[in-house]
Amino acid sequence: MKAPVFCTRLVDAGESVWRRLQARRAWPWVALCVFLWLAATTWAYPLLLPDEGRYVGVAWHMLASGDYLTPRLDGMPFFHKPPLFYWLTSASLAVFGDNAWAGRLCSVLAATALVTVFYVFLRRYVSGRTAGRTALILAVQPFLFGAAHYANLDMLVAALMGLTVMAGADAVFRREQQRPDAGALTAMYVAAAAGFLAKGLIGVVLPGGVLFFWLLGRRRFRAMGRLLWWPGILLFLALTLPWMVVMETRHPGFFDYYIVYQHFQRFLESGFNNPHPFWFYVPVVLGLTLPWSIQLWRWCQPRGPLQTAFVPPAHRPEQVDRRVLRGLMLSWLAVVLVFFSIPTSKLVGYVIAVLPPLAWFIQETFEQREESTAPGAGRSLVRHALIAGGLCLLAVAALVLFPQRSTKSLAQVLAAEATPGDQLVMLDQYAYDVPMYAGWRGPVVAVSHWDDPAVMQGDDWRRELADAATFTPDKGADRLWLPSQLQTYLCDPGHATTWMLAWLDEADRYPALMDREPLARTPRMGLWRVPAAETVNGCGETPSSAPE
Repeated sequence: MKAPVFCTRLVDAGESVWRRLQARRAWPWVALCVFLWLAATTWAYPLLLPDEGRYVGVAWHMLASGDYLTPRLDGMPFFHKPPLFYWLTSASLAVFGDNAWAGRLCSVLAATALVTVFYVFLRRYVSGRTAGRTALILAVQPFLFGAAHYANLDMLVAALMGLTVMAGADAVFRREQQRPDAGALTAMYVAAAAGFLAKGLIGVVLPGGVLFFWLLGRRRFRAMGRLLWWPGILLFLALTLPWMVVMETRHPGFFDYYIVYQHFQRFLESGFNNPHPFWFYVPVVLGLTLPWSIQLWRWCQPRGPLQTAFVPPAHRPEQVDRRVLRGLMLSWLAVVLVFFSIPTSKLVGYVIAVLPPLAWFIQETFEQREESTAPGAGRSLVRHALIAGGLCLLAVAALVLFPQRSTKSLAQVLAAEATPGDQLVMLDQYAYDVPMYAGWRGPVVAVSHWDDPAVMQGDDWRRELADAATFTPDKGADRLWLPSQLQTYLCDPGHATTWMLAWLDEADRYPALMDREPLARTPRMGLWRVPAAETVNGCGETPSSAPE
């Protein structure tokens, strides 16, 4: 079959699928198609360091220890983030095993829920055709696809923020149409509570800001008051306070660290990674939503029918004025984009929440072409979807063919060779994914210059472990060693078989590894084995010979 004919038939098949999405009860098929599309390739490459290894590793420790309340890093309380992602991921690991697919399932389900609920929301208040088009644009988008393939908190919190916004808007529309709104308000507060348990106050503040500025622009002040629904506030507190109360009871000082420091003081400190200018997110979002974002230039053209007031047809009385919905999307996009553009430190995943309103504006450009009787609008939509899908699959292929930093292969050697009672030591690093891939349930010793004051001023693995050690000083003393402590331990004739993970270009800094070949290696990292009671280099010399 010739390529042009094949491509034409592929476009025809895609257009047929898209038309099916406009059916009245299509949302289960939307959810199924989106899930299969996102989940089909998440197994193909190992967890990426540091983020995926960290968050899935904490969830794995939660499962391995049986303590589902306290997130732990190397056995020490880890309160940098709330527990919801860890709860969901530990459940996934329990059901599907210790693998990357299970580790990324939470992000996949969050993305699936976001696309599906957005479809249902637009289906209710606009039309099935618009809802299907927007869902297609959102689902087959490289940015969302990549977020769903990444096991960290960003996709989950973006989905929960989106659900909160849509539930709040649903409550407003129901009230204006004199329909019951208690169910929508309940859903809004449940989603907000889940957002708080996923990323803290940001999961509440941002959706609240979106709804506030939207209603402020419409001068719907009574609607603002209605959203401050006292049963919902009580429900929110009932869902969020118990975990924090238990953590403060178990670990005194938790509240000050988690709320006061992590939510407020931390952002006043310097030394954080990824500093970028204010405008950073604009090219990032436009670039990661190609080829769809190319269509946004049409917004510069004179507008046609979409600017007119919308009169709901008699058979769909719940539909709303298009301009009102457009205002919601504009507030949604602007609040998220501006909020995350203000801090100096910026990570790409922070702005995933802008993708639903951006998909809405992109679909309006296709809708504009369709209503202006421009030929081929539907086929153009499908072609864009096929190109976007191809880019997504190319990204997965690149990760498979050119794997990023991962210690999975070293962890598999450790799992095969280590015996009970062995000691695992990581030198000037903490490879978060090793315990899960190796099934290592014992403590891990991290060797670094823990007496350096700069440790508490940084934003890396050292700071995370040092913070965790403040809640359990005894475990911190057992797990955080200075280089001289490692040398003293290895010079003890009774030391256990010790496995050491280190950067290849830094191994010679440690006398025990000098002139010793690693048992296994990756391009940048090595795994060494020092048998029990074996004498190592540097023993008998003064402690100053150890790297300090």
